[in-house]
Amino acid sequence: MMLNAMKKIFLILALCLPRVALAELPATVTDALKKIGLSSDSVSVYVQALPEQPDQIKPAIIAHQEGVALNPASTMKLLTSYAGLAMLGPNYRWKTEVYSDGKPQNGVLEGNLYIKGYGDPSLMTGDFWRLLNSLRQLGIKEIKGDLIVDNSYFALKLLATNTFDTETTRAYNATPSALAVNLKAVSFRFDSDDNQVNISPEPDLTEVKVSNLLKINNIDCASWRNNLRYEVKPSIDGSQVTFSGEYAPNCGGKYLDLLVLDEQHFTLAVFHKLWRELGGSFSGKLRVINAPNALPSTAVKLLQQDSKTLAQILPDINKWSNNLMARQLLLSISAEKLGAPATEANGALLVSRWLKTLGLNFNELVIDNGSGLSRIERISAQHMGQLLVSAYFSPVMPELMSSLPILAVDGTLLKRMQDSGLQGRAHLKTGSINGVSTVAGYMLGSHGQRYVLVFMVNDAKVALIKPAQDALLTWVYAQ
Repeated sequence: MMLNAMKKIFLILALCLPRVALAELPATVTDALKKIGLSSDSVSVYVQALPEQPDQIKPAIIAHQEGVALNPASTMKLLTSYAGLAMLGPNYRWKTEVYSDGKPQNGVLEGNLYIKGYGDPSLMTGDFWRLLNSLRQLGIKEIKGDLIVDNSYFALKLLATNTFDTETTRAYNATPSALAVNLKAVSFRFDSDDNQVNISPEPDLTEVKVSNLLKINNIDCASWRNNLRYEVKPSIDGSQVTFSGEYAPNCGGKYLDLLVLDEQHFTLAVFHKLWRELGGSFSGKLRVINAPNALPSTAVKLLQQDSKTLAQILPDINKWSNNLMARQLLLSISAEKLGAPATEANGALLVSRWLKTLGLNFNELVIDNGSGLSRIERISAQHMGQLLVSAYFSPVMPELMSSLPILAVDGTLLKRMQDSGLQGRAHLKTGSINGVSTVAGYMLGSHGQRYVLVFMVNDAKVALIKPAQDALLTWVYAQ
């Protein structure tokens, strides 16, 4: 009887004790929210100290509205990246194959040239040059037939997906493709002196004409994008890109990536440019095949080029938050595990099943395309935090963490909190679209304890939220 009475006393005491998780946000965070007129009810925050062992349980030290399903923006790339590393492996490589349906003789290929893509998210202009140079090394100089791109590894409907917003020529709106050369975009570099602005496109295509109407004016270089206007107009033989507005003097090294040609014309234009530079000749046209197994049985494989490893590519996805590359990764999971043609729905299904094998049942989770460039993707702050804890104790933790922007050091966090004393102390993924601002990742505290933290807000005032997020980072670091 005495033992039962003591148990009841301990139970009552336990119920009376305060929760380990803070009922309220740190005062510095709530003060920052009040300054922009945003209620604490509009944000979700989850902070947890990482235990020493994966089987240890450490309660959250902040769990504020942690169960609310919110749009994560680009922090969704954390899930896609972790899933890709776990399901495909850090050493996974994408391949690109070249076939012909005619036998090369004396440097002349009488038939068609086929390039079959497998979704390589890192097939930049230099990589495409290496592929074509390998073809030249086989002795092929002249191609009599057509260039035929086999895009059947990904589902055709992906190409018809509506863009995220009305900025249809912005590179972030590029849709996935099994052969996505240079992420389908031209990168325009802007440099200026006291008198003029110079614009350099890469790749520099003869099919893309640039009209430079920019004027030098004494404005702030930091806000250069706000004073620059651009217009892309299709022409008979390509596109005309016109830049106008004002640009700061001695403001150099700024970039704007644009989709200036449709995918088919862009691929052909890059092929023409590189093939000519390699001394080759080609007078045919480009055709695309999207049906599975459409490659002729008589086609002979000439060569294969493999990409860098997933672990090497992942920093490009996360440090610079590349949406197309993240979408290509989700589709690659689909194709590898369920076969081609890959769909984003199958990729989402596979990721959800994989989470459950880890004991992570995220009932509110909605995966649209895996990049966060979506209005329907959802996850709670608590589940994002649990995902980060799981990733930390997984075999792929080093690859995932090293792919994230480092606070005040590189990537999207290069200029964030540079004078705070927190430089290099956090590996964080940020996310930002209209009405959404998020940050999630790992923080090394001042006493050597590492934390996972998630700060999510879906509100019209997100453009002003950084001081509140930075206040949370400072608070966590001090713990």
